[in-house]
Amino acid sequence: MKILPKSAFGQTVLLVGALLLVNQIVSYVSIALYIIQPSSQQINQLLAKQIKVVFIDIKDADMSPRMAEVFHQETGIGVYHERDALALGLQNAIYFPFRSEEMSQLLDGPAEVRISTGDEYLFWIRAPQAPHLWVKIPLSGLEEANFSPLLVVLMILGVLSVVGGWIFVRQLNRPLKALQVAAEEVGRGAFPKPLKEQGTTEIVSVTRAFNHMSKGIKQLEADRNLLMAGISHDLRTPLTRIRLSTEMMSEADEFLKEGIDNDIDDMNNIIDQFIDYIRHDKEDQAELSSINDLLHEVVQAEAINEREIQFVSGDCPAIPLRYVAMKRAVVNLMQNALRYSSGIIFITSGVDEATEQVFFTIEDQGPGISEDEIEHLFQPFTQGDKARGGVGSGLGLAIIKRIVDIHGGRITLSNRAEGGLAAKVWLPINI
Repeated sequence: MKILPKSAFGQTVLLVGALLLVNQIVSYVSIALYIIQPSSQQINQLLAKQIKVVFIDIKDADMSPRMAEVFHQETGIGVYHERDALALGLQNAIYFPFRSEEMSQLLDGPAEVRISTGDEYLFWIRAPQAPHLWVKIPLSGLEEANFSPLLVVLMILGVLSVVGGWIFVRQLNRPLKALQVAAEEVGRGAFPKPLKEQGTTEIVSVTRAFNHMSKGIKQLEADRNLLMAGISHDLRTPLTRIRLSTEMMSEADEFLKEGIDNDIDDMNNIIDQFIDYIRHDKEDQAELSSINDLLHEVVQAEAINEREIQFVSGDCPAIPLRYVAMKRAVVNLMQNALRYSSGIIFITSGVDEATEQVFFTIEDQGPGISEDEIEHLFQPFTQGDKARGGVGSGLGLAIIKRIVDIHGGRITLSNRAEGGLAAKVWLPINI
């Protein structure tokens, strides 16, 4: 189960959010300790002094009704028996243990503090000087000193800060995303336009280095293509002269002529493979096509070999394909299967909804390949056909893999339990 984000974007946003949360907690605790608590203590001290004024002479704790009425008119402070206090709102007042404890310390005896809110903010206090009486003290203006909005304000500031940090990090990572997409295109053999150098100085430096690298790879690719084209031209000319020379050989040398012609054909095929390997089919643009239609075309074309081919097609959606290039890859896989086996060729296609990929498999009933050789077969000039009795330049599977890579897919080879080799290709539905 993934808990922490793996991307730099997610980690940065998480770090900003965590720091802001710590900052909000520290701010709230600081305000509570240095503002709210001192204010509460001051209010309690004020209330305690007023209680002492009311009961300045303990002998007169039972004030006359007339004196209580006058005292209430002048100060707003009322002194009531519990029965009267309950009728006036004491029963709806909330008991506060912490304030009661502080008040007990200030009044040198057990005291009880209750608070009721409404039209007025009222403190009900039962003092140790007269436990049978309740003193009602209204505090005007205290109702405006409600500290509950403080938490709301801190939360709003935190949310705004996280959103601002998210936007900032998103803008910061946008050039990295463009760099990732461009790098994937270069990996598939395409060369995008130079990226715009924007963002922080570090990202600008990386983008500039990538543009320089992409330009160098593109130039290297062009030089290699030019070199291979020159070699191909220079080799084909003497091969043509040799072929013409063999036509002038006598009938007595017919066996020698046939061998030379076969060698020339092999050399021409090897040159064609070199050209195919370095060619990326840039003129072949990816278009939405059906992999089933492509496989069906190849099966129909290979039917002339009088070999049984079983094709089971799945319900595959159209995917972006460089049709000519992918058809070349499928033909190469099919020819390998036909060349190195004598039984039935099995072809299946389908779609993997979980990974959003289309796949097709070409299986034969030949001798298969050693497990130790399979992982090296896609390297250029690697011969893996010894067990299957083949010869060649060793570029066939390398060409197929390059075409699959251009499509953003992958290819695997595996030996079948029933005997033979299975080649499976996965292609993304969207690239």
